[in-house]
Amino acid sequence: MKNSKIVFMLFILISMAFPNLQAQTTTQKPIRLAIAGMTHGHIAFILARKEKKDYQLVGVYEPNTELANKLAKKYGFNPNLIYTNLEKMLDNTKPEAVVAFGSVFEHLAAVEACAPRGIHVMVEKPLATNVVHAKRMVELAEKYHIHLLTDYETSWYPTTAKSFQLVNDSNFVGNIKKVVIHDGHQGPKEIGCDKVFLDWLTDPIQNGGGALIDFGCYGANLMTYLMKGEKPISVTAVTQHFKPLIYPKVEDEATIIVTYAKAQCIIQASWNWPFGRKDMEVYGESGYVISVDKNSMRLRNGTMKTELTTNVTSNDISVYEDPFSYFFDVLNGKVKMSSFDLYSLRNNVMVVRILEAARTSAKTGKTVQLD
Repeated sequence: MKNSKIVFMLFILISMAFPNLQAQTTTQKPIRLAIAGMTHGHIAFILARKEKKDYQLVGVYEPNTELANKLAKKYGFNPNLIYTNLEKMLDNTKPEAVVAFGSVFEHLAAVEACAPRGIHVMVEKPLATNVVHAKRMVELAEKYHIHLLTDYETSWYPTTAKSFQLVNDSNFVGNIKKVVIHDGHQGPKEIGCDKVFLDWLTDPIQNGGGALIDFGCYGANLMTYLMKGEKPISVTAVTQHFKPLIYPKVEDEATIIVTYAKAQCIIQASWNWPFGRKDMEVYGESGYVISVDKNSMRLRNGTMKTELTTNVTSNDISVYEDPFSYFFDVLNGKVKMSSFDLYSLRNNVMVVRILEAARTSAKTGKTVQLD
């Protein structure tokens, strides 16, 4: 065909018609799973998936017994599973895996307790509040041969998987030159996060910062994967405090520029968007791929006269839309993570390095070079 746009559209349709089948968790014996901490608002992600039969909840650690019992009643798990001592819970219930839903600062304690017992761990994003914690977690994971994964919502998006496919497989955009990533919402208090979540999410120690950490981590994670783990040259960041009466301890606005040898990433993390957003723009030498949301995309390259808008679902591209199914398939050897996979330890140590450099840059007003 002479019409290059039609050719490209056919390519998209063919690639969607024959995707790799999504791996499904089909373990005959459920994995013994425990929860370490319940103050993260994302706790519903694991407690609400009752239709899944891939795990058996054997224990829960949460010092706030009022919160734990409230969640037990809401989600229907046995309150006798609740412990206020993490190590006692692990020793008594002997889980194979743990999911951590406490503060980011508490991730290290969870790994310190689990790793020597040979218990695999998945934490909510980001991996750690600082590089010292991240390095210690790597040491423990490697010494005791456990899997240590970090979960991000954008890892589940069909558009994320399709963007990577177009960038890496079809070379649709050519070499990456600029990536712009927007993440955030109106603010955690504004969207209704409860007090126990807000107490640590807006604490500079327990969360490591405010919007910079909470939403800057998504962009750092995605860019590290797009760049196949390439180390940035420098990080420059500016933070602002638009709502000091609501968030007196931490920033609510952050812009991070991550510079590579031949590419640049601009991460805009905010608790001031007029609505929630998680979108990514990838620009290369010959085209661009824009993920508008979980399912919507806009595409164009030099062979096309106009932009193509398309919708992508898990029927079109191989992607796990349930992070716990992914976790369990990693444990069962059904999934082999690449070195800089979105969930991987190496990727997420780099994320912490970028975030710590951004925090330093914002504080000092200077660009931070990554040695």
